[in-house]
Amino acid sequence: MSGLIEGLPDAVALRCLARVPFYLYPKLEIVSHSWRAAIRSPELFKARQEIGSTEELLCVCAFDPENLWQMYDPLRDLWITLPVLPSKVRHLAHFGVVFTGGKLFVLGGGSEDVDPLTGDQDGSFATNEVWSYDPVVRRWAQRASMILPRAMFACCVLKGKIIVAGGFTSCRKSISQAEMYDHEKDVWIPIPDLHCTHNSACTGLVIGGKVHVLHKGLSKVQVLDNVCSGWTVEDYGWLQGPMAVVQGALYVMSHGLIFKQEKEVRKVVTSSSEFRRRIGFAMTGVRDEIYVIGGVIGPDRFNWDIKPMSDVDILTVGGDRPTWRQAAPMTMCRGTIFGCTQLRI
Repeated sequence: MSGLIEGLPDAVALRCLARVPFYLYPKLEIVSHSWRAAIRSPELFKARQEIGSTEELLCVCAFDPENLWQMYDPLRDLWITLPVLPSKVRHLAHFGVVFTGGKLFVLGGGSEDVDPLTGDQDGSFATNEVWSYDPVVRRWAQRASMILPRAMFACCVLKGKIIVAGGFTSCRKSISQAEMYDHEKDVWIPIPDLHCTHNSACTGLVIGGKVHVLHKGLSKVQVLDNVCSGWTVEDYGWLQGPMAVVQGALYVMSHGLIFKQEKEVRKVVTSSSEFRRRIGFAMTGVRDEIYVIGGVIGPDRFNWDIKPMSDVDILTVGGDRPTWRQAAPMTMCRGTIFGCTQLRI
């Protein structure tokens, strides 16, 4: 990385490059070999942290195109397309996705492709494969596989470790087993099982530094504070519906409204009636905002057409008066959202 900028020490030049927005890095790489090496170096991203230029981006994967991810830059309202996930599973869906250790992780899941003659999910209902995407070198890499194949499971990051729990190994077999992944050692270990399982998909949220596992249709929540002490079961009476955590608080979309949920107490935030006809969308929190992304509209009794969506709607909940606005739509992805998570770089 010698001689990055003429007349400046490399350490100073690196800090200059660290102030450049992430979306411009592919263009900076073509300046010279030394700039390419600097842009793809861990030192640059350490410098970004030191000078406070870390960016929060949103990673999204939808039904169409197959196995393609895009990143959204909220500050500049633009989308960046990633290389295609190189999994052999066609239309990978029902997977877990998290960000930790500077990388995006895509875990498990199965094929959304259905053979019209047999009804089989492309021979793969659930896989144990794990992929990581490194935004520094912009490449996917296969990591150590999970102990069990699973789909439709809870997946969260707790104290830097990835926790997966529950889900299905086949269309008829739900599981209670849980496991934990250390991304530095590339190793999976079993952790205490969930107390109970259910014949429905489950999801995971981290609230107050604890993992919360929720099964669709059940009011009971299984909570993990410490791996050694195992899971506890709570009945908070939370509403059913799409959920997002914003600045440590839980928000739920239900009955055409957005609620702020605190234990057994809930408060109406604003209307979400415009999403009643939209299904398969993602709802997630970034900073003090809720993002509603993609999905499909229809069919209904008057119109059998299905319209894949690329729209992005944002609700700001941090101010005195919550307001909706639209962001730039996804440029490539559209339809049902398979995965969505934040990425800090």
